[in-house]
Formats: sequence, C-alpha cells, structure tokens
Amino acid sequence: MDEQNLEAIMGLIMYGGNAKSDAMEAIAAAKEGNFELADAKIKDAEASLVEAHHSQTGLLTQEAQGNHMTVTLLTVHSQDHLMTSIAFTDLAKEIIDVYRRLNNE
Repeated sequence: MDEQNLEAIMGLIMYGGNAKSDAMEAIAAAKEGNFELADAKIKDAEASLVEAHHSQTGLLTQEAQGNHMTVTLLTVHSQDHLMTSIAFTDLAKEIIDVYRRLNNE
C-alpha cells in the first residue's frame, strides 16, 4: 500500500471517528436541552463527514484510473468507520429532533 492510499485510509478512520464523536456529543447536549450546542456539534460531524468523503473520493479516483490497491483489513475498517459514522450522524439528527419536540411540550 502506498503512502497516498494509507493517508486516505487514515483520513477515513480519523474523520469518521470525529464525526461519530461529535454526533454523540450532539445527542448528549440535546438531552440536556442545549440545542444550540447540539446543532453546532451536528455541523461539526457533517464537516468531518465531508472530509472523510474527500479521502474516500481519492481512493475511488485511483481505482477508476486503474490504480488498483490491495484491500486490507485496514481498508475495510476505514470504510466501516465511514459508513457507521454516516448512519450514526443521521440517527443523531433524528434523536435531537425528538428531544427538541419533547422540550417544546
């Protein structure tokens, strides 16, 4: 695995992890009724997901150009981080909405 691919894979793991962490913090803030912080944390999570997608796009571009890479456990792990973070952030938005509605009742 070359350095460029390793950097992209590590980007997926790092930014995916950051997104999931921010989404979890957003849920905790909403639970406490701090919706301003919850919204800010979701924006942070979304920004991390954009960066993760940039890393993924780099890998996909290499593949599309015929520069195939060996799929390793680290590669699979990085994709798992991204997909889990996307799902978790989407679910966090729904949970925050539920807390917001409960707070307004």
